[in-house]
Amino acid sequence: QVQLVQSGGGSVQAGGSLRLSCAASGVTFSGYSMGWFRQGPGKEREFVGAVSRSGYSTVLENSVEGRFSISRDNVKETVSLQMNSLKPQDTGVYYCGLSVYYGTRDIPDYIYWGQGTQVTVSS
Repeated sequence: QVQLVQSGGGSVQAGGSLRLSCAASGVTFSGYSMGWFRQGPGKEREFVGAVSRSGYSTVLENSVEGRFSISRDNVKETVSLQMNSLKPQDTGVYYCGLSVYYGTRDIPDYIYWGQGTQVTVSS
């Protein structure tokens, strides 16, 4: 069966960095775009960014542009979210998702999800 297993995350002070990883199994990883979403306390799940099948293209939400980056390794079947200059408003549970549509912000377009990873940024 398809599994997306996330790792990384944790607590950091504002201005710090964290790296999240998402490892896929049971799927032809290179055949799918990967996205990252987050859900802050009391908020809906929101799009953070995505990477294309090849990894050559990425898209990031305006609020994280210039601070976050997404990369993937199709040999290791992993996708990563590097988060720098973190802010308290970046706090939330982060999810990776797998989709046939690159860059889509629509949650129903993601057919598999990771288990979620908590990121807490203190001021």
